[in-house]
Amino acid sequence: MKNESILRPALVLFAALTLVTGVAYPLAVTGAAQALFPHEAAGSLVVKDGKPVGSALIGQNFTDPRHFWGRPSATAPTPYNAAASGGSNLGPLNPALLDAVKARVAALRAADPGNTAPVPVDLVTASASGLDPHISPAAARYQAARVAKARGLDQGRVMALVEQHVQKPWLAVLGDPHVNVLQLNLALDELAAK
Repeated sequence: MKNESILRPALVLFAALTLVTGVAYPLAVTGAAQALFPHEAAGSLVVKDGKPVGSALIGQNFTDPRHFWGRPSATAPTPYNAAASGGSNLGPLNPALLDAVKARVAALRAADPGNTAPVPVDLVTASASGLDPHISPAAARYQAARVAKARGLDQGRVMALVEQHVQKPWLAVLGDPHVNVLQLNLALDELAAK
């Protein structure tokens, strides 16, 4: 008899908590997010000509020399796979990391043989998520000559476009300046089309 008297309130409490934490709370949070932050709640989609071309929060794998390249992605089986977010887990002393960085530096040098500037670290190392859509302003500036040459554009115009797309830290103190690669490449495509 005692078990039955304990079992019924436990089941009622379990059902109530399931409804509150598993249904009501997620619906309330989703509704509030969609009301207060509709763009972000919808995935921060970047739209061109009425069609989504990507997200401002997830990088894309640009490999064409006519575009700016983002950070390397450690996701598998393809780069920037949002379903497999994660870093490489290679420590700073791991020889595999050093080999990967050397190969990435060599690829950047081969793509732009005249560029003798130091390669920015974010162009040769993956972010912790493997999905980072941003590069540093230095990484964008490093690539400007290659992109300008590949497109037959004046390097000054390409550099000016880079500077227009540098996003400042939030509240001028939180984070570092950065450039969204997708948005920069879309602006570059529009510039080249003119």
